[in-house]
Amino acid sequence: MAESNTNPILINNLQKSYGAVRAVRGVSFEVQEGEIFGLIGPDGAGKTTIIRIVVSLLAADSGEVLFKGRSVGEHIQFVRTNVGYMPQRFSLYQDLTVRENLDFFGDLFKVPLDVQRQRREELYAFSKLGPFENRRAGQLSGGMKQKLALSCMLMHEPDVILLDEPTYGVDPVSRSEFWDILKKLAERGTTILVTTAYMDEAHLCDRVGLMFDGQLLALDTPSALLKQFDKPLFLVESSRPHETYTALKNADFKGEYNLFGNGVHISAGKDFSRNKLIKLLEENRIEYKSIRPVQPGLEDLFLELQRTAAS
Repeated sequence: MAESNTNPILINNLQKSYGAVRAVRGVSFEVQEGEIFGLIGPDGAGKTTIIRIVVSLLAADSGEVLFKGRSVGEHIQFVRTNVGYMPQRFSLYQDLTVRENLDFFGDLFKVPLDVQRQRREELYAFSKLGPFENRRAGQLSGGMKQKLALSCMLMHEPDVILLDEPTYGVDPVSRSEFWDILKKLAERGTTILVTTAYMDEAHLCDRVGLMFDGQLLALDTPSALLKQFDKPLFLVESSRPHETYTALKNADFKGEYNLFGNGVHISAGKDFSRNKLIKLLEENRIEYKSIRPVQPGLEDLFLELQRTAAS
């Protein structure tokens, strides 16, 4: 592919191994200008490796990675100057205050002092950290630390940012506030590539890539991906869902079944019906409280794709 591609990030047939472990296996996707693109998958799926290759911290074994139309491997300084990168463990200075951390990163990126002052106030309004500007970073909550880390990374106003599991371990309210900030950034035209293991966060992205074992299982908008799950899905509610799940496994049921909250999600092809499910449960003497059809979620699709890829 030519380096004239206009999308901020382009990845083509990316391969990366650590010894015998194939961390990334032939992954290809593009991140379009101004969109939030999410790489969704469990730990070990290859998400962090991809992020580190894009920001030039790792070298790919093979494949093509372009940042703003330039080869990452050949333009390392350009990438590091123009990208905003927030790793899983962003190195805030715990003994410095909120303001001192922001000032430090402003100086690090050689942002003029008058511009720093203006951006600092904008970021305070953005992140709601203004009232805490004199609090040491080490005394902030987990959610506030993540918002400060994002603010520090934004001091030099990169128009492409990469975030590696930014909401991991953060409480639900702070997660929601953090995503509100990302949405506002995207509305301003910022391009965002974000990784997460939280399937519910996929719905907050414009497009998502579902990853498992170094492979990209599917890529599309969340709504389009959901249409791929085109068969009936039932929730079997039970007072002992783990026992219901184990009983289905012991019955050698050939369909799909997964634990979900207080029950088990079950599907078995387009002609699978509630009556067939009742017959299955009663023949195998499997206890249940109720059966009702439910709308599939991305987690249902992901688990199905994961099983297909592993088989």
